Amino acid sequence: METNMSFKLLVAAVLVMASTIPASFSSNLFAQGQGALNGAGATFPFPLIDTWRVEYEAVDPGTTINYQSIGSGGGVKQFTENTVDFGASDAPLTPEEVANAPGAVHIPETIGSVVPSYNIPEVPESGLKFTGPVLADIFLGKITKWNDPRLVELNPDANLPDENIIVVHRSDGSGTTYVWTDYLTAISPDWDQQVGKGKSVQWPTGIGAPGNEGVANAIRGSPYTLGYIELAYALTTGMPVGFVQNQAGTFVEPTLESTKAAVAASAPKLPAGDGDWSNVTMVNAPGADSFPIASFSYLLVDKDLSANPTMTEQKAKALVDFIDWAVTDGQQFASDLGYVPLPENVVQLNEKTLNGLTFNGNPILNSTGA
Repeated sequence: METNMSFKLLVAAVLVMASTIPASFSSNLFAQGQGALNGAGATFPFPLIDTWRVEYEAVDPGTTINYQSIGSGGGVKQFTENTVDFGASDAPLTPEEVANAPGAVHIPETIGSVVPSYNIPEVPESGLKFTGPVLADIFLGKITKWNDPRLVELNPDANLPDENIIVVHRSDGSGTTYVWTDYLTAISPDWDQQVGKGKSVQWPTGIGAPGNEGVANAIRGSPYTLGYIELAYALTTGMPVGFVQNQAGTFVEPTLESTKAAVAASAPKLPAGDGDWSNVTMVNAPGADSFPIASFSYLLVDKDLSANPTMTEQKAKALVDFIDWAVTDGQQFASDLGYVPLPENVVQLNEKTLNGLTFNGNPILNSTGA
């Protein structure tokens, strides 16, 4: 009875959050004018992009950055419809999305990881151990109790209660969901066959909340919940996180260092910025120290920026200058906010991509002497 009441209260809370969170995390009105750069997309990088917005005013007082934190799905949609100057997504574009945005390029802006987070009054601290197959079976609805034998076997010293697991997942089109389901697909044949990966999937169980912040608030707001959030949100809120077994068999704490280890094992194989990124993944990376659910977050722009009918050459130059700063000097703000700075080889890849951007066929950086 108590669990059912908690579930009803949680559903009510999530419905309230769904109508209020987007307004609290972004402006509903884009600024106008040649100095205003408008973007939209993933909720994960919002704190970093918002810091860039403030810091960049000292670099270029004439340029204003406006970013709507609406989820990767919404960001890709607005980018392909040319209603923003740049999009942001935690998932690479699919071949179908590329077909709707020919000439799109991927620019990794930062690195994060997606972590299991829980609210168990009897286990208030981080460190509960999970394997990928166990996480998949929880989200498939096959493991329904916190004291299920498979969880007890992994955590013999934890005081796991005889309570239902209330699964919380994203309700919006989400790059965080893409990374989470990419991992579950890689680690669980059952998940691969029954659900698969994507920014939106048909969830077998649980309730939805919008944005990383919505899922985090839902977990914190009701006991016996389990959801997935970006590491940056877990670090800034102090929420308990699970340790996940990696490919080497180690139960790894999600940290900036373990996320960086996963990237180091994967980054050398990246395509060119205007290449096919649809199969790029860093989940289940090799290495004893690698956290197994890591990912880039991307900025999306047109290779020839004149493809966007609202773009001018002046605005195109301002956009490329801002992104150039963000992926170089702007990386100094990443660690304090819970993000992994881009490694040098990825920065060099981004610089090559930026040097290839054009406006009406003319190089933007080279033509301005940058």
